[in-house]
Amino acid sequence: MRILIVLLYFIIYQSSLAQTSPNVILIIADDMALGDISALNGGLSKTPNIDGLIEQGIWFENAYSASPVCAPARASLLTGLYPHSTGVVTLSMLKYPELTRIKKELPTMADIFKSNGYKTGLIGKWHSGLGKGYLPNDRGFDEFEGFLNYQYVPDYHNFDLNINGQDIHFSNEYLTEELSKRAIDFVNRHHDKPFFLHLAHYAPHRPLGAPEDRIKPYLDKGLAKETATVYAMIEIMDEGIGALLTELDGLGIRDNTMIIFASDNGPDPMVAKRPNLGFNGTKYTVNEGGIKVPFVLQWNKLGSGSKSYPITFIDVLPSLMELCALEYELETPFDGTSFFKTLTRDKAIPQRPLYWQWNRYIPEYSHNAAVRLGAWKYVRPYVTKEIPKNVSDRPAQLYNLVSDPYEEKDLLEDHPKKAKELHQYLQQWTTLVESKRTKK
Repeated sequence: MRILIVLLYFIIYQSSLAQTSPNVILIIADDMALGDISALNGGLSKTPNIDGLIEQGIWFENAYSASPVCAPARASLLTGLYPHSTGVVTLSMLKYPELTRIKKELPTMADIFKSNGYKTGLIGKWHSGLGKGYLPNDRGFDEFEGFLNYQYVPDYHNFDLNINGQDIHFSNEYLTEELSKRAIDFVNRHHDKPFFLHLAHYAPHRPLGAPEDRIKPYLDKGLAKETATVYAMIEIMDEGIGALLTELDGLGIRDNTMIIFASDNGPDPMVAKRPNLGFNGTKYTVNEGGIKVPFVLQWNKLGSGSKSYPITFIDVLPSLMELCALEYELETPFDGTSFFKTLTRDKAIPQRPLYWQWNRYIPEYSHNAAVRLGAWKYVRPYVTKEIPKNVSDRPAQLYNLVSDPYEEKDLLEDHPKKAKELHQYLQQWTTLVESKRTKK
């Protein structure tokens, strides 16, 4: 009888969570590493507000982007699909428009929230399509205040923003602060009804830039100029997050607002190397340093804690649909799995293979691909960030991420059966997603 009562309470509690139409704020940093968070790096950087979200929220210890580069990662986040399934597989929207836009038939996160009565807004970076029918206002966002490609931001103090279709130039503002102000304004204007806000910061993406007085404290610590600048950029972003949280408190809506903070991929190797908790790899690579990212979900109704099971960006939209009780008839099933039911009890998502692959231009699956299943990760090594000239003949690698989270010891020769198993998984996945990518 006691077990029945506890079970009934849990069902009622879970149901109550998903019937409140919570506001959702999805904050994404750009090229920010796990090692850039002060709570994890011993205070090298200064991120008190992100630290606070981690302390108060649910921290995912093994969170992954869906790609080691931004456009495919963001497309995956917005659709719940692997990047290849969305049609977004490379970086330059200007050079390769057909390879950098989410297929029109696929609903985005904004489409789904909007169809459920939410006011939807995107502040900041859009990297998911150019041209008629592919812009943010065409893809479910009621409001867009941001930039459509890198040409909008030649400098953090000299930039353009597209405000719902009209380009406006800014020369006396700092980009990150301007985006934070606009996010706060969006919340102020729409706090009386459910809203979904995607705050897509550019920091700390190149071109590096911050006020000199914000860089100096890090230089005084003995850090290199580029590292000091990155940490200053992140600190300013963190301050904007703090101001946004304060606004939610002042409006009395913090308890009914869910906040997610993550980064799109690992640190940029074109910037001076900085500490990243010992992880191997960077942006562009499918090693842990390129795809393992910070991810925290904070909602007062969920409490705090941590989860150790792996998740990737493909899991975010399915989870939000359950958390917010959203309804939408999907023609294409999600590739991801909802982690909703694991948030309030000691339970993990059932073990499943997770996949990554990226190279510039059309996918060449012998390059830079990986599958993780449980503790094991099978890797086809990274070769180049330029367009591959041929099929890669570099030997695959096998790692046990439980005993070797830094991918230092290749175990392929010691575990040939496991390597063969994961090779087959990866082969099957590449065939599947390539068929989806090329389907007309």
